[in-house]
Order: sequence, then structure tokens, then C-alpha cells
Amino acid sequence: MRTPISLFLLLALGTPVQAEIQTKSIVYDDEGTTLTGHLFWDDAGTTQRPGVLVVHEWWGLNDYAKRRARMLAELGYVAFAADMYGGERVTTDPKQASEWMQEVTADPESWHQRAEKGLDQLRSSPLVASGKLAAVGYCFGGGTVLRMAYGGSDVAGVVSFHGSLPAAPEEAKGRIGPKILVLHGQADSFVAPEVVANFQTKLEATEANWEMDIYGGARHGFTNPKVGDYGLGNLKYDAQADARSWKRMQSFLDELFADRDRR
Repeated sequence: MRTPISLFLLLALGTPVQAEIQTKSIVYDDEGTTLTGHLFWDDAGTTQRPGVLVVHEWWGLNDYAKRRARMLAELGYVAFAADMYGGERVTTDPKQASEWMQEVTADPESWHQRAEKGLDQLRSSPLVASGKLAAVGYCFGGGTVLRMAYGGSDVAGVVSFHGSLPAAPEEAKGRIGPKILVLHGQADSFVAPEVVANFQTKLEATEANWEMDIYGGARHGFTNPKVGDYGLGNLKYDAQADARSWKRMQSFLDELFADRDRR
């Protein structure tokens, strides 16, 4: 039995169009260094939404950082995966990654400025609601978003996943506006216990609004399923810590943007 053409039309018209995650590359500049970031958003949204900056690990702006930005877009945010190295540089070599990271972090002010250039791209997007910004970072990126908080970046909050934990400077006392969430692996040998203790002490002295969740047995890079491919013993994926830290980040962002449009 043939299906009437009218029924085909009815089915076609009655089927909602599936929303999709959209992305576009954005080229920008920091004092002569050409940077290429990637904006992600869900095209189902019809109103402006909060924006979240994503700062990559020391390997560069690779697929992992972009995947996290896409996941944030799936949650209803506009996400921008920033480029901190320029020249679309990505590596799997720890020595090379360390060199690139040190180039950026050698001068704290320049480090902060480079991150701000990425935040500017997110802020200027017509998709992003005015004044509703946050930043999340992984490894080197975790340290970067903490520097942003210390330096007065105009974000409501920052989230550091297995970050480098730079200590807050004394001059930041009473001046750290963003809320801070730190998600740390207890077994991360890249960050010694005394570094963690100093980080907590210095941050508390600034009177910042901060919280630190520590995952027992988790090593550095615990959120990255492919981190074991890099050949460093301290790098290990931890599915439980990954899931719990992502969920904790979600509740933190929900708190920051309690009135955000949920589509």
C-alpha cells in the first residue's frame, strides 16, 4: 500500500529540525603573534548566552581542548578555545611543550595579556550575553585561568583542572573578583604537596572566594582519556575523577549564571 504524498509532507513538516553544534575559527593577534582560536555554540539557542573561555594544556590547542569547548557548547554555553602559543603550534613532545609554555609564562603580565586576547574574542561575539563570562583551563591552562583571576580579568569565575597552581601575589589581597574552583589530583607529582599548601595559604590570604576539590589517587591530566599516550609516568586518565570534576564544574557554572537562558 502506497503512503499518500500528503502524509509524507505532514511528516516532513512535523519533524523538528535537529539543533547542531556550530564552530568557526577566529584569527586574532597579540603584539604581532597570530593566534587562531575556535568558537563553539549550539544553533538551537535564540538568545544570548554566557560565554566560557577554554585554555588548553601545554601541548597546545589540540583536539582535546576543542572537544571540551564543544562539550560546553552542548551544555548551552558559547565556548571559545583560545590559542596561547600562536602559529597553530601543537606537539606531543613534553620537552617542546615545556619550552612553549615557558615562553608564555616567563612574563606574568604578558601571560595574562595573551589570555585576555582570547577572552576579548569571546566577549565580542554577538552570541554572548554581556557581563556573563567564565574561564576554564587544563594543566598549563589551569594555571592560566588562575592568573586571569589574580590579574583582574572580567569573568565571574574560573575553573582549573589539574592546573599548575601559581600562588596568588600579595598585592591581590581584597582584589580577586572571580570565584575560583580548583580541581586537583592528589597523586599529581608535578605539583608537590608543599606547592599545594603554599597555594592554599596564599590564596586564603587574599580573601578570595575559592574552593579546592582533591581527588585521591588521581594523577596529572586525569581528565584526558589519551593522556597516557604521551609517555610520562605521572600522566594518567582517571574516569571517576574526570566525571566528578566535570559535574562539579557544571554546578559551579550553574551557580555563576543562575539566571542564564537554558534554551
